[in-house]
Amino acid sequence: MDQGYQLLCLAKARRLLFLVGATVAIVIVVQYLEFPSSRVLVSLFSAVNTRSFMSRNSSTGSEALGNMTLSNGLNTTNTGILHETTDSDEASDDKKETAEVNKSEEKEGSPNNSNASESKRGSSDSFGLVSNETISDDLANQDKNSTLNTINGSEEEKAMAPDASYINVDKDIAPISGRNKSSDADPGYPSSAPPMMNTFSNKTFSTDENSSPMIFESSNTTSMRKDTAGALKRDENSGLLPNNYSMSTSGSFSSKVTAAKRKTSKKPPSRVISIHQMNELLRQSHASSSSVRPLWPSGVDQEMLFAKSQIENAPLIKNETRLYAPIYRNVSMFRRSYELMEKMLKVYVYQDGEKPIFHQPILDGIYASEGWFMKHMEANENFVTKDPGKAHLFYLPFSSRLLELTLYVRHSHSRTNLIEYMRNYAGMIAAKYHFWNRTGGADHFVAACHDWAPAETRGPLLNCIRALCNADIEVGFSIGKDVSLPETYVRSAQNPLKNLEGNPPSQRPILAFFAGNMHGYVRPVLLDYWGNKDPDMKIFGPMPHVKGNTNYIQHMKSSKFCICPRGHEVNSPRIVEAIFLECVPVIISDNFVPPFFEVLDWESFAVIVLEKDIPNLKNILVSISEEKYIEMHKRVKKVQQHFLWHSKPEKYDLFHMILHSVWYNRIFRIRPA
Repeated sequence: MDQGYQLLCLAKARRLLFLVGATVAIVIVVQYLEFPSSRVLVSLFSAVNTRSFMSRNSSTGSEALGNMTLSNGLNTTNTGILHETTDSDEASDDKKETAEVNKSEEKEGSPNNSNASESKRGSSDSFGLVSNETISDDLANQDKNSTLNTINGSEEEKAMAPDASYINVDKDIAPISGRNKSSDADPGYPSSAPPMMNTFSNKTFSTDENSSPMIFESSNTTSMRKDTAGALKRDENSGLLPNNYSMSTSGSFSSKVTAAKRKTSKKPPSRVISIHQMNELLRQSHASSSSVRPLWPSGVDQEMLFAKSQIENAPLIKNETRLYAPIYRNVSMFRRSYELMEKMLKVYVYQDGEKPIFHQPILDGIYASEGWFMKHMEANENFVTKDPGKAHLFYLPFSSRLLELTLYVRHSHSRTNLIEYMRNYAGMIAAKYHFWNRTGGADHFVAACHDWAPAETRGPLLNCIRALCNADIEVGFSIGKDVSLPETYVRSAQNPLKNLEGNPPSQRPILAFFAGNMHGYVRPVLLDYWGNKDPDMKIFGPMPHVKGNTNYIQHMKSSKFCICPRGHEVNSPRIVEAIFLECVPVIISDNFVPPFFEVLDWESFAVIVLEKDIPNLKNILVSISEEKYIEMHKRVKKVQQHFLWHSKPEKYDLFHMILHSVWYNRIFRIRPA
């Protein structure tokens, strides 16, 4: 009897354990199907802890920016506020923002080059700063002409736009110390911060003659959250291509973009600005003269107004051997403007700021453009003046690449100290010199190529002319004010013109070519649609590295069209590489403003494809007739002279083109006092 009872209890215990196990298994399967990337067992018991963590994190997760007050809306009567567009990625969680800042990209100038690893690419942050109250009305009027507001058709859309937020930042902030160099920096970069950055004062900035800005972090912060993800409706019908090439983002293409997005924290833009809309924004910018009105008159203003009149009424060019008219918006205006720049322009270069962040150019790598420009600008005898009263423009010679290498704290997931450093540098310049205050910085300019430069040049620097490689409309690039700086991969500082040749059209059997790492959300989609799918479309991932990148270079030389898709950010050195190797560039990067957009007609020598049209890429390319392709190839060769770095600057080269675009944009935004 006892033995039978024990057997019965054992059988029931086993049945109970089986039922419990089956229940747990069903719960796990259901949760896995619903949340395949979550930690299932942990999620069963963490509801209370999660709520507690989110409550604490909501007030501490954002970057520390000082004592802030945030007001929403489009009240342009607010005094002293610098208005700026925001990055749509700022609507993401702290974890997402952290992943974005911490992400490393093996740079793509030569995507098969295993030694081309560079440091992080990240999305830009949005900041504002209290400015001089006497120029606030002009800044408020300038806001009305900002890029995204211009293209929105209704007041409701304007109210929802990302640039409808204003931020006050208190200048009195507490010090922070400590930083180290990125371990993936190129050889030759400083291994530690310079002595002037080892300790920090409690002052915000000093006006001493040899002073440098300090780095600060607020002790009292207010969390910032800006959700603009659904603010703008994507324009499905805009673009360079004919309507028959326009494709919906629904269906398989949309699902592939979604799959690609899971691998990166970057998202497709909330609104796509077509090349035609960019052209209209440029026209409106030149017509509006929306720059800040100077606080007091100066003779240089009259000189620039005279130059503007001369450019607008430029005589037609009849015989010009070095300028091929079809590649320009208006070759007559460009030549006249260039002539006046050579004859009139004077630039004052600030001596403030210590190396390496200031006055120390990097001449190789994919960020070399900012370094070569700094080198040539500081050494120039024709344009540079030591009398700021005669200066039409003021140059702030900083390196965004060295700012990142010197100050970014590895694994800190924060660029706050970089941003604050530049904010305090601008504050020191404004306090020490009255030239900044005359125009609120509108006649000052910077040249910066690192991906974080849009964030580093916000705040007071947002009103400057910013020459940026990361020329992304959605993160605040202003067409008609800012300049799109070409990202050029210089492999040899001694020979920046290396690999400067290409095959004639008859020796280009490949229709289209791309090879590179799968950075961002666009490239995986490109590879998924066209990788090993069509013999005419040579679309690869990373190619095996060989000495001199000969395999990659030979593919570009043998291709009619070179595909230039965006990576983590909109810019890519492939565009300039394609021009060097006389391959017609195919730009696939929504909201990217091509280099020297104010003077070059990119539609005449490049193909601009919307990201959503990747499935139809081959049809787009084969629709270009042989006759048209040969002419585009010729134009690529003609435009090549504008993208060359020389050991000593030459007429119409890259140094002069950058300076000209800064001069040109300033002229068309000049306002008499």
